[in-house]
Amino acid sequence: MLDIRFYKDKKVLITGHTGFKGSWMCKLLVDAGANVTGYALEPPTNPSLFELCHLKESMNSIIGDVRDLEHLRRVFEEVQPEIVIHMAAQPLVRDSYKEPVYTYEVNVMGTVNVMECVRHTPSVRSFLNVTTDKVYRNREWEWGYRENEELNGYDPYSNSKSCSELVTASYRNSFFQDSEVAISTARAGNVIGGGDFATDRIIPDSIRAASAGADIIVRNPFSTRPYQHVLEPVVAYLIIAKAQYEDMRFADSYNVGPDETDCRTTGDLVSLFCEKWNAANASEIRWVNRYDGGPHEANFLKLDCSKIKKTFGWTPRWNVETAMEKIVEWTNVWLAGDNIAVCMEQQIGEFLNMNC
Repeated sequence: MLDIRFYKDKKVLITGHTGFKGSWMCKLLVDAGANVTGYALEPPTNPSLFELCHLKESMNSIIGDVRDLEHLRRVFEEVQPEIVIHMAAQPLVRDSYKEPVYTYEVNVMGTVNVMECVRHTPSVRSFLNVTTDKVYRNREWEWGYRENEELNGYDPYSNSKSCSELVTASYRNSFFQDSEVAISTARAGNVIGGGDFATDRIIPDSIRAASAGADIIVRNPFSTRPYQHVLEPVVAYLIIAKAQYEDMRFADSYNVGPDETDCRTTGDLVSLFCEKWNAANASEIRWVNRYDGGPHEANFLKLDCSKIKKTFGWTPRWNVETAMEKIVEWTNVWLAGDNIAVCMEQQIGEFLNMNC
């Protein structure tokens, strides 16, 4: 599926590297021998996965804000990256209701700034903008959204990521038509995995409650989402970035999501977590329904991933049951104070070697 050896000695710049998904991406690339530079704010949580696996010591980690165009320009000029993966974002729906201006500044103008830097950096060959499944106008359809569906997210987060997609398309059409830079976007579903300490996310909230021996509070157990282990989209992003680096005809927009059987309600997902957690820890954790009447969030959302499957032969590797086992495994390593980096290396190795 992915020949990770391609990335050895490649200069890769990742925005948002101190976040949950960015940390898994950096760990995989660093272990593959890539020359990795990250540009992001300080880790957004405490504890943070980025710090727990000691990535700072093995890569070029630059603290900066994607809204700061001049700083970003200097970093691009110094690093001269070949591959750029843009993951920096304000990623939470509820926070976007609280801070809509900040959300649009980061998610829209941040994308503009990164693309400006790509435009003026001749070393760049491959650019990937990571967005979200929420970019689509959600009609609560039973079937998955395809890449040619209307982009019109409802809430400030989703809408700002729709705008980020449009910014990318505009830059591609306006400045890169006769360029050797391949530009793609990737729209991923809900990501779960070890090391996510974010607030207002169902698995981190479940882990915090379970580790304290408390009931898990679920505010909307009937919403359906496409859940996938973090390594699924991370590896898919690297497949896309590699393919278009080698052949610009692969530059496009791609959905990255699980198979239909892993589109689960939040209640089902937490029940699965409780099952795996209780089996591994001889406990009796349970969840309770506490709908809080919060701001609008989609009730049903899934992706049609036929395009990436047909184009690259990509398929999901870990179903949601396996993903949950890996989350519990990772969490128990962390709670025991054992080596997080080794656990991640083992999980990455298992994932990459599966079905090979």
